[in-house]
Amino acid sequence: MSGVLPFVVRRLLAAIPVLIAVTAATFFLGRFAPGDPITIRTQGRATPETVARIKHELHLDENPVLQYVRYMGGLLHGDLGTSYRHPGIKISDLIFPKMRVSLEENIYPFILTFALGLPLGVYLALRRGTWQDPTITAFLLLLSAIPVVILIPLLQYLFGIKLNWLPVAGWHGLFAKTVILPTIVLTLPGLAGIARLTRISMLQVLSEDYVRTARAKGLTERIVIYRHMLRNALLPVVTAIITSLFFLFVGSFFVELLFGIPGIGNETISAIGSRDYDEFMALTIFGAVAFIVANIVVDIVYSLIDPRIRLGART
Repeated sequence: MSGVLPFVVRRLLAAIPVLIAVTAATFFLGRFAPGDPITIRTQGRATPETVARIKHELHLDENPVLQYVRYMGGLLHGDLGTSYRHPGIKISDLIFPKMRVSLEENIYPFILTFALGLPLGVYLALRRGTWQDPTITAFLLLLSAIPVVILIPLLQYLFGIKLNWLPVAGWHGLFAKTVILPTIVLTLPGLAGIARLTRISMLQVLSEDYVRTARAKGLTERIVIYRHMLRNALLPVVTAIITSLFFLFVGSFFVELLFGIPGIGNETISAIGSRDYDEFMALTIFGAVAFIVANIVVDIVYSLIDPRIRLGART
């Protein structure tokens, strides 16, 4: 692990220009997009004088470059800005509760996706050449191909209206019945993807020399599978696991919209539609940071799973 700290420092330093480019692109694209937050907020009923006064108070009448420098200066001091849609409310007070809801929305699908997808993928790889492999794989492909905008109304009609077992909308926390249908919708596509990815990874290592050597030594099939095959097959799956972990707070717009969940996915669309510059800037920054940190953690975990990977030799 001697090369971990220099590696992390190099990656963090390399991330600085990336973050600057992402924030600058988001900032200026938002500023030059059609419409402005003040007109949208006042629904066009304010006088031009009132609109000009509010823009002056919010520094929206300044040069965009100066606005960007001002925003980044505040960001370096931990200030994410103030909402244009909700005057006087800080962005942090607006988005963090929404992120908590999206975390609650995604935690069960995350656990179920990998808890079921990994062993299912291993099973399919070991059953290659039998009827179970193509049958289950075809079923998984069918699940991943159903759009959520079709799946959600079907589940709502079946379990909510026809059978009257579950609520069709709303959100009442992590342990309420309202979590069941969103969990099903979010789990099925992910489960199919992880099972197929694990299956492909396992098939790639089945014919490796070290697997044949382990079997020739007389090791039990369980030891061959879990100690020799699965450890190497997990490398591609690790990326999906860690990336999903860092993006647990990112909500799904269609799921949140159709189920009436007040999460960050819904909030992001509202912020973009109302040109709430500071809010979607903050959301973009959080997403970029999560992506960068997730990739750094993936590289570190890779080195722990496969000792042949040396962080000190990677850029």
